[in-house]
Amino acid sequence: MKQIAFFLLVGMVFFLFVGLLPVHGESEIYDSVVRLHVLANSNSEEDQALKLQVRDAVLEFTEPLLTGCSDRNEAETLLRANLDKIAATAQETVWNAGHDDTVTVEFDEEPYPERSYDSFCFPSGTYLSLRVLVGEGAGQNWWCCLFPPVCRAAASVPTREAENAFIAVGLTPDQYKIITESNSGVYHVRFKILEMFNQK
Repeated sequence: MKQIAFFLLVGMVFFLFVGLLPVHGESEIYDSVVRLHVLANSNSEEDQALKLQVRDAVLEFTEPLLTGCSDRNEAETLLRANLDKIAATAQETVWNAGHDDTVTVEFDEEPYPERSYDSFCFPSGTYLSLRVLVGEGAGQNWWCCLFPPVCRAAASVPTREAENAFIAVGLTPDQYKIITESNSGVYHVRFKILEMFNQK
């Protein structure tokens, strides 16, 4: 009798663990989006304000560029073809603000922490990322989702518009639900398990 109870308990634990494994679409999030990472020269008030000006300029350039892209591959192709223009836009913004910092733009895979926004939250992991460094890039960061284009300057787009944008580029409604309901305990456990898998 004790053996039956033991095996039942082991079976319940196994199925609970399997239910929490990242097989429900979390990994698709990594492959469907492009992130934006802007780093200020320093944490001075002036440099932090400049970082936001650079962010706004980059978003104003990339949003019309990426609107209408059907998937991340198309967005990546357009971004790579326009990296010089993006860098020039950011650099001109710095100079127009009266600074002489050099802007460096990088476009590659980059690890991100779990990050919450107004209406959604991305799990930590490695994402394709447009990285914009102002000067030394030693100041506080600003992170968002560049593609689909759901960031507009200081704010995110409305929830319904964001949902439509993510679904249009390949996320299913259930996958979108993952990033909008990630404050629940189950999703946080899945995010942590997904982190362990990605670190191997």
